[in-house]
Amino acid sequence: MFVTESSSMTMTIRAPKTNPASADTRQRLIDAAATLFAERGFQNVTVRQICTASNANVAAVNYHFGDKAGLYRAVVTSAIQIMLETNELSQRAGDGLSPEEQLHGFVRVFVSRLTGEGPNAWVHRLMAREMERPTEVLDQVMQQVLKPRIEYLCGVIGAIMQVAKADPRVMRCVSSLQVLCLVLARPIPKPIAKSLGTAPHDLETMVTHIVDFSLGGMQAIATGK
Repeated sequence: MFVTESSSMTMTIRAPKTNPASADTRQRLIDAAATLFAERGFQNVTVRQICTASNANVAAVNYHFGDKAGLYRAVVTSAIQIMLETNELSQRAGDGLSPEEQLHGFVRVFVSRLTGEGPNAWVHRLMAREMERPTEVLDQVMQQVLKPRIEYLCGVIGAIMQVAKADPRVMRCVSSLQVLCLVLARPIPKPIAKSLGTAPHDLETMVTHIVDFSLGGMQAIATGK
């Protein structure tokens, strides 16, 4: 409720009420679209398929989002919020600790969020699709999520290597760390794991390997050995 005052009168203006049914339909569309876009990619999902999965009328997409692209932007906006939460949690995990411990805290939270099979598991799959076949929203993801994450990791890794965070070697190490996390967080198909002799590993084993491997590489690169 808002109150405006003038010299002659006080007028009360009530904010418009939100229609619960409309808001519920909008969220159902986003939830269904998130799952389908993550499984098949933006290009391979139709509005009708989304509406069938969400039990919504086809016209609801136009009403709430304008078109399929608008719905996709809404899904990506939801994904960005979840990824920003991951950024915050992974960075807070190392608060007040040494750079090496900060790296370990970051990797532990980041990988645990990637490997989780909870309600947000679709985010990683959606981003993998987006990287394979980029759309106009990729720049938004880069600016809001990846750029701050990279900036943080450059500071941590620069401190570990005892070089300026702008040193090109630091950025290469950041890229290597990110790729290692993304690759190892994905389940290895059983036939490949069997042929490689790779046993299933728990989270802590995976995190320890990523951190130890990365620290060893950073030290070798920093010292030139």
